[in-house]
This record gives sequence, structure tokens and C-alpha cells, in this order.
Amino acid sequence: MVMNKTEALLRMSAEKTECYLRAGFENAEKDLMPLTEAEQYSLLGGGKRIRPFLTFEFCRVLGGKEEAAAPFASAIEMIHTYSLIHDDLPCMDDDTYRRGRLTCHKRFDEATAVLAGDALLTDAFGVAAGNKHVSAEVAREAVLLLSKAAGSHGMVGGQILDMGAEKKQMSGIGELLRLQSLKTGALIRVAAGLGCLAAGKRSDSPEFAAADRYAAGIGLAFQIVDDILDVEGNAEQLGKATGVDAKMNKVTFMSFYTVKEARAYAARLTDEAKSAIAFLPESETLCELADYLLDRKY
Repeated sequence: MVMNKTEALLRMSAEKTECYLRAGFENAEKDLMPLTEAEQYSLLGGGKRIRPFLTFEFCRVLGGKEEAAAPFASAIEMIHTYSLIHDDLPCMDDDTYRRGRLTCHKRFDEATAVLAGDALLTDAFGVAAGNKHVSAEVAREAVLLLSKAAGSHGMVGGQILDMGAEKKQMSGIGELLRLQSLKTGALIRVAAGLGCLAAGKRSDSPEFAAADRYAAGIGLAFQIVDDILDVEGNAEQLGKATGVDAKMNKVTFMSFYTVKEARAYAARLTDEAKSAIAFLPESETLCELADYLLDRKY
């Protein structure tokens, strides 16, 4: 299969990210191996690594150094992986496959999967706080942003809204937009923001604001495409079952739009995201990423 430019860049970035992630397990203690094996199984089990890519790319575009972005990129992927492990559990979505492999609780057991997720989440903040290539003030700001994006005012808050949506009828699209801005969008936005911090741009800078608008746009478009793929995607390509949302009575963008309408909405969001970063130097790769995510089939 021939990769296009964006796929090639994502592959290179993913390999780079995985090198940094593997380094975190070099001194793992033998008596903790059941835990670290489960962590590595999920953390190093593939995926596009879009969030770390955003951190590295915004840092690069804004003149920063890769080594400053790496701890932040690693921390974000650790948090993202923890969320996937917990999301797959029987008490949540009860999924059997993730990225074409058995989910963590199926490969090991439920208790080990819970602890692996807990460990990845907790250790992620240490990785971000221990970034030696930025000032202590920047590392502190990064940890605060990560905490907000991952916690009750971000991803976890979005998850509880998602669970509630299965039990009641949403009053309108506004509720779904808020849910997804927290559940999916928060971690994508912070990934872009931490790239800015790594490059020396603070959270009150025009560059940070532009990155945030871009990430919010592609994050929402990403979720819309995800919902479309659950309806008409190929399970083998996706590496997981399709039609799950309907079976679980989940409220998605398909609850409010036809596939054609949803694709048009995602395209509009993508255009707005690209416009937000048009003034940044060398933003072509980020624009190409936005288009790639819009057109993806898996």
C-alpha cells in the first residue's frame, strides 16, 4: 500500500513517539511486570498518534525543539491510551477489539487493565512535570492544562455526559457539541497547546489561540467522521466492530444528521480550522493533516 505524504509523516512521528514511550519502561522492575506488560501492550499497540503529532508539529512550526515537545507528546499519548483501556472495559463500552487486537482486559484481565490505565494516567503527569527542556513555570502550566483537559472539566466530564446521553433524549445538537468538545476535543486541543508551550509561546499568545481554534475544529470534524465510519465503515480496516453506537443506543452526530449533512459539516469545520492557522509559518503540514483526517476511511 502506497502512503501519501501525511500518512508518511504520521508514521514517522508515531515511530518517534514510540521510541520516547519505550524509554519510559527501560528500568521497569521485574515484580511489576504484569502491570508494565499490560501498559506496554496498549501503549505500544499502534494507532495514528495524532495527538503527539500535533504537539511535535506545532512546536516545530513555531521554532521550538523536538526534545522540548517529546515529554509533553508522550504524556498526552499515555493519557489517551489510559482512556481507551478504561473505555473498552465491560462497565463502559465492553469492547473486545481495539486496533485489530484484543482489548487490554481481554488480553490480561479486568483488574490488570484498570490498574494499567491508572498507572498510565498518573505517570503521565510526572512525565510532563519532569520536562527538563522547558522552564519550571512552563512545565507547571503544561501540567495544569493537561489536568483540565483530562479530568472532570475535560475528557472524563465528557464521558459522564456520554453515559447520561444513553439514558435520556438530548434536547438538541448543542448538548452533543458540548459533550464531544469535552470527551474528544479537550485532549486534541491540549496536544496543540502543549506544542506551543514547548516552543515558548504562552497560553495568552496569538499563536496559542490559533492552535486552539485549529485543534477544536479538527477534533470535532474527527468525531463526526468517526460517527460516520461507525455507520458505513469497514470493520476490518477500522480494527474494531462497526454499528456499536446504534446497538448501545448512543447519541452521535448520526442522530441529528444524514451522512451527507454530517460530511458537509465536517468539511466546513476543517476549512475553518485551516483558516485559523493561515498566518503561521510553514502551516502546510497541519492543513494537509486536517484534510487527511476529514477524508480518512479508518
